[in-house]
Amino acid sequence: MSTDIRQGGTASEVSASEDSKLKRHLGFWQLTAIGFSGVIGSGWLLGAATAAKAAGPASIFTWVIGGGALLLIALVMVELGASRPEAGGLVRWPFYSNGRLVATLIGWGIWVAYATNPPSESAAMLQYASHYIGGIYSTSSQSLTGLGTVVAVALMALFVLLNWFSVRLFARINVLLTVFKFIIPALTAILLLASRFDSSHLSGPGGVAPYGFSAALSAIATAGIIYAYTGFQGPIDLSAEAKNPKRDIPWAVITALVLSMIVYVALQFAFLSAVPNSELAHGGWRGVNFDSPYAQLATLLGLGWLSTLLYVDAVVSPGGSALVFTAETSRESYAMAKNGFFPKAVASVHSGSGVPRRALLLNFVIGLAFLLPFRSWQSIVAATSELGLFAYSISAISEAAFRKSRPDQVAGWIKGMRFIAPLSFVIATLILYWAGWNELRIALPVLLASGLVYLWQQRREQIGWLDARAGLWLLAYLFAILLMSYLGSFGKGPLDVITAPWDSVVVGGIGAAGFIAGTRAAERYLADNPVPEPFTGEDELTGTG
Repeated sequence: MSTDIRQGGTASEVSASEDSKLKRHLGFWQLTAIGFSGVIGSGWLLGAATAAKAAGPASIFTWVIGGGALLLIALVMVELGASRPEAGGLVRWPFYSNGRLVATLIGWGIWVAYATNPPSESAAMLQYASHYIGGIYSTSSQSLTGLGTVVAVALMALFVLLNWFSVRLFARINVLLTVFKFIIPALTAILLLASRFDSSHLSGPGGVAPYGFSAALSAIATAGIIYAYTGFQGPIDLSAEAKNPKRDIPWAVITALVLSMIVYVALQFAFLSAVPNSELAHGGWRGVNFDSPYAQLATLLGLGWLSTLLYVDAVVSPGGSALVFTAETSRESYAMAKNGFFPKAVASVHSGSGVPRRALLLNFVIGLAFLLPFRSWQSIVAATSELGLFAYSISAISEAAFRKSRPDQVAGWIKGMRFIAPLSFVIATLILYWAGWNELRIALPVLLASGLVYLWQQRREQIGWLDARAGLWLLAYLFAILLMSYLGSFGKGPLDVITAPWDSVVVGGIGAAGFIAGTRAAERYLADNPVPEPFTGEDELTGTG
């Protein structure tokens, strides 16, 4: 394999000069705000009600387990981000460690998961805004109307515009939004608990887990839990624009994710205890039906002013998250163009603004492709959450391979990574399986469809099949999960012949085997294709350049 192919084909000819146009303007607090704002979006407005309907009081555990799993994955990504700060690192790291086939699958998964955020957040904004603005949201179909869709498109265009001029402008706007986004959820949890605390709701009706603990585990992937936590990686995606990535990125990511976990668990606890008994009288938790959960609860509890404030925040929180994801997705698309997934024209940074504007426009068009047919928050996030989780988990393979093959290039910021990396991969595999057959039979074939792009690349650039061999383990891993979903008990696959908990035991074994196979394949690949030296210019420490 030639060096040119390893660096991303024709895109490598321009990548170095384009990277130098990125502006290193982001400090610790700006990076932390990016991570927190990316997480606290529509998930806090709608996630608690969705999780309660899916799992009852056990939904508290779904936030803890989901957040813990993402924290483990975040530690792996933090180590990579500190070791190899690069725009769109989540796409570039697998490219360096496992070759183009793996990078194509990962890039596709991240791209789809990220690109669906602005349309889903826009839908959530309008769902809440429909309380005051008629004709934009249909409660009967639980989706946007034609007029609502037009407004959502306009909102997505606004997010692009706010990212268009400079990363500094985007960061300043986001910091202001983040302060508001932290205060309102925290205030909501405190006031709901102070106004109504019914401890009996935490164990009934139907007990702690009225629909079984398998439903609670499935809810991690299907009720918007993973989607709600998605966004913590923002500082990593924009690491090439950080003033001091090795110092600031690890703390920014961890701080943002831990704060988000505290907020989500508190909100779920408050929601469960504040729901009126009349809402539970018909159908239990699955009979609870709120279009604007916290705002309607505030009204029922006589907190009209809080209800008004929540409807305002219902625009600010999803809007802030969509603003961050618009920035993140453009960096990932930029990195995918460097990998050769997109035409090299997308791997372009505007010299004046330091922003990959062509990638912004591309993602806007892709966002429309998801908004127009789905038109609702739940239907969009259910179809894409698994893709993001899968793409994150492969970072564990890259980290393990880099640590063994080039320990001199690893920051060593996170201790115990030899245990954290495999554990995070196994847990991510389990959550992927817990999503259930109905979700995986859509998500994984969508992911595997990117293989067609890879075959096109093979034919266009005559890469050779040595690169493909480095990624065959991933195809086998995905097929094994899909097969287990068909045979296992979660989501009641068509056969449902492997019962709990043995199906999860088998899937855990698949995760462990996948980690070992992926790491070994990466080590062989790195032996033949040495990873380039990470950027260590003076501007990494000083913020100049």
